Amino acid sequence: MNCYVRGLAILLLAAGAAQGQLPVKRVVLYKNGVGYFEHLGQVRGNQDVTIPFTSGQLNDVLKSLTVLDQGGGRITGVAYGSSAPVERQLGDLRLPIGERGSLTEFLGSLRGARLEIKNGPTALTGRLLSIEHKTRIAGNISLDVDSVSLLGDHGEVRTADLSPGFSVRLLDAALPGRVDRYLDIVSAGREPDVRRMIISTEGMGDRGLFVSYISEVPVWKSTYRIVLGKGSRAPLLQGWAIVDNTVGQDWENVQLSLVAGAPQSFVQNLSQPYYSRRPEIGMPDTASVSPQTYQATLTATNVESDRRLMLANMQPGVVNVQAEVSSVNTSTAEVVAVRSGSPNVGSGAMLGSGYPLAARTPKTVGAGGGAGVGAGVATGGGTLTFPAGRELGDLFEYKLKDPITIRKNNSALVPIAQSEITAEKVSVWNERSNVPRPMRALWLTNTTGLTLDGGSFSVMEEETFAGEGVFEPIRPKERRLVSYAIDLALNAGSKNSSETQKVTHVRIFHGVMIHDAELRERKTYTFRNEDSTARTVIVEHPVRTGYKLRGDLQPVETTADWLRFRVSVEPKQTTSLEIEEARPLASTYHLTQLDTQQVELFVRQQSINKAIENELRRILHQKESVAELESKKDALEDETKQIYDDQQRLRENVKALKGSAEEKLLLQRYTQQLNEQEGRLEQLRKQTEQLTAALASASAALDRAIQDLSFDVII
Repeated sequence: MNCYVRGLAILLLAAGAAQGQLPVKRVVLYKNGVGYFEHLGQVRGNQDVTIPFTSGQLNDVLKSLTVLDQGGGRITGVAYGSSAPVERQLGDLRLPIGERGSLTEFLGSLRGARLEIKNGPTALTGRLLSIEHKTRIAGNISLDVDSVSLLGDHGEVRTADLSPGFSVRLLDAALPGRVDRYLDIVSAGREPDVRRMIISTEGMGDRGLFVSYISEVPVWKSTYRIVLGKGSRAPLLQGWAIVDNTVGQDWENVQLSLVAGAPQSFVQNLSQPYYSRRPEIGMPDTASVSPQTYQATLTATNVESDRRLMLANMQPGVVNVQAEVSSVNTSTAEVVAVRSGSPNVGSGAMLGSGYPLAARTPKTVGAGGGAGVGAGVATGGGTLTFPAGRELGDLFEYKLKDPITIRKNNSALVPIAQSEITAEKVSVWNERSNVPRPMRALWLTNTTGLTLDGGSFSVMEEETFAGEGVFEPIRPKERRLVSYAIDLALNAGSKNSSETQKVTHVRIFHGVMIHDAELRERKTYTFRNEDSTARTVIVEHPVRTGYKLRGDLQPVETTADWLRFRVSVEPKQTTSLEIEEARPLASTYHLTQLDTQQVELFVRQQSINKAIENELRRILHQKESVAELESKKDALEDETKQIYDDQQRLRENVKALKGSAEEKLLLQRYTQQLNEQEGRLEQLRKQTEQLTAALASASAALDRAIQDLSFDVII
């Protein structure tokens, strides 16, 4: 027990208070590793009660503890064993040794202390100066030794190598106690991890005391037995829960509930003292101020009255005010902190929310959050009864009818279900499961009325073990496929085939042609039954995006990833299952980009009919007319550009002839040539205008033909 708690307990006992333990009356275990506990007992007068916890449990208890005195008394306090971290405690000793310090480190931490060291027949006394690790060489032998140096009472320094049998005596009066405290702290880590919580009450007479909290506990586990009946008998499902009591108290005649769910919970280290890291601020430097002299005042100003007026008009809060007083050659500034009024701290509403505490204070303490009805296990033998469950939102509770007893550090199998169940015996084949043969399985329908928590299961058939497996939680009326063994009598194989079908649908609108075809794939599963009894095989075929089944074959069940098909295989027979799927293929063509070769390809592939072919060829003819007009226009524009370039050349020549003998003759010839070219340019301009108009008309006709073309034809 921690020294603080030990001292508190002594004081309480000295005052005449009797301590007792409060028994556990109700336990609710969850799948997230926490449990809800209720203690209920009697206290008398000013009595303390004790509940033991481990350090891990105490953290959860501190953030969830609820204590109610049900007889008009009051709770005066809750104390628990607390301890600072080992590193912090060792630091407070001012003995610089780690938790795993060696002998050399220990002696080194005693530097400056008075010691008496006996090393064989030699005894040294003095203050420890140093201890060093040295290597001595004698002949061909190298030895590692520890050498100690002491400062004697008369100032001499003496050094000696420590032999294996040396001894040390601590001569300082306070030092043995500090070393003893160090050993206490280090050895405390080997003591049992028990932190006792003491709840102090104050009141008159006998009263009921209710305590509840959550605590870390092992996760309870589900396991099931499925017994396959003979003939027409329905299979029997038996469910068990594995419960571990690792808390510090026995569970004696407790009401146990098992919740198949995981409410949000977390770990927060509240039981260990926490030290905040604070910034380290150095001491301020002091500066000496030289004496100053001041000149006489020439003009007086009532600064103090002005300052009071300014402060009187301030709003509540904290502000900085600078008042400046001027003299002939100096000024001073004063910063004034003004506080008026105080923050309006509103009255708090109720702390937290949820189930009212007043509802938890009747004479008979209720079940708390979450309810459930059903039966449990008789602790003294007799008939096993199984609980019915109850939905708690996303959770599900198995509440045992009869109290149960589990001693501390013990575990138990607790029955949670026993009922006939609907189950069909099948074989399951999924070629992606990397299993060489189909799996023996049960197609379960949960007819128990309970939500079956996920867990392992074992199958018993013809009074012997047939296999085992696991399943996830199964809701009432839900159907689930669960496997438990390999079917060695059934062989399975498969093969694939695919083909791309021709275009079956042509759509043309707004200048776009879409060819619809489809990719057909066929999967054939083959099964050979070597047993003397028939097999029902459930084939899991993958769901593939974009594919649809063809034909009349439909799955008996569909999941997010699988299509399940049923096929029967007679004894010594081979049976096949053929699944055909198709995925649509769409090809898009822009009519403005079609050419004669592409249309010829469509005709050869028979992906268009005669009517579409005629319309496409009409569009191609119109495109050729537009292309011919564009070619003629380009030729006229090229000739026009050539004439402009030639005229520019002639003008440059005329400029160069000025002042020459040939100027007049050449000028006449160039002028005649320019006149002829101007005539040709006029003809080209008219022809270009005519071609531009014709081209615009032809292009508009092509656009109308493309936009107006509309087909929706099944080929």
